[in-house]
Amino acid sequence: MSRIPLRLVTATAALGLAVGGALMATGADGASAPGATGTDGALATGFAKVTRNTPWTEVGKLHLDFNTFHTEGLAITDKHIFLSSVEIIEPTQKYPSPVGGYDRTPGKGVGHLFVMDRQGHLQKDIVLGEGDMYHPGGIDFDGHNVWVPVAEYRPDSASIIYKVDATTLRVSEQFRVQDHIGGIVKDDTTGDLVGNTWGSRKFYAWSPTGQQESTWSNPSHFIDYQDCQYVASAKAICSGVANLPQTPTAGGSAATYELGGLALVDLHTHAVLHEIPFQQWSEAGHVMTRNPVKMAADGSHLTLWAAPDNGEEAGGTELYTFTADVS
Repeated sequence: MSRIPLRLVTATAALGLAVGGALMATGADGASAPGATGTDGALATGFAKVTRNTPWTEVGKLHLDFNTFHTEGLAITDKHIFLSSVEIIEPTQKYPSPVGGYDRTPGKGVGHLFVMDRQGHLQKDIVLGEGDMYHPGGIDFDGHNVWVPVAEYRPDSASIIYKVDATTLRVSEQFRVQDHIGGIVKDDTTGDLVGNTWGSRKFYAWSPTGQQESTWSNPSHFIDYQDCQYVASAKAICSGVANLPQTPTAGGSAATYELGGLALVDLHTHAVLHEIPFQQWSEAGHVMTRNPVKMAADGSHLTLWAAPDNGEEAGGTELYTFTADVS
């Protein structure tokens, strides 16, 4: 297998599923180097051309043959696939009215960062979190480290931000935040970390040591972001889902419909530059952007990976690969 550039999840080599299920490198995004400003890479440029009519082709899927629990975030390097996940031991329960500023009990669980080889074989299970903070969110790979937020499984709570060396797998706690952080990316142009809250209604930017630099409200209510990735220059592609009520004849609010989508967010102006629906469906009947998603580009050829199904669902978790070409 050929070596590929380090910044894979945002601007790295596109992965495809070869015959037999092995992940193979197929190209690169062509993004600017870390620290560069002003130049968009192929992924930001290509994604901006995607429309709701762009045809996406499923080119493979990789079955993960271990218990993945509830999948959250995905990162891919030249040697590893990283998958964050939450194992629920005791589900949270909604309070009749808020208690201590919380709308539900903390529940109990275990936060996992699964480390696989490029063929999807589990190599290590890194347990992350502390006390009520056991819910890992969306993750980002900055070329050297994988960034993982682990929060309480309830809004307006608390989180730990971890840095995991992608080569040595050494875990370092970087800082703590008094809010639920459900996803994170690292802005190469500033070095700041940008995180989104429960339902992605709010964003924070921090220095690498945790000093809060800014905060802003998400201007879009199209979907709730589940997983994001940095895209040169100073942007992020975020994927997610909105569970919308059905018509009365289809069950009403008790039978929700999963609207999946992707958005390109400017990390400096805070504007949502482009967003599209993504209505491809998994073995268990979930929209592809329900859980972790990552993308890459080789010129105008886009690749998208998604792991929408939880471990206990029909067929377990599979890592799907889709491709599309944009002009």
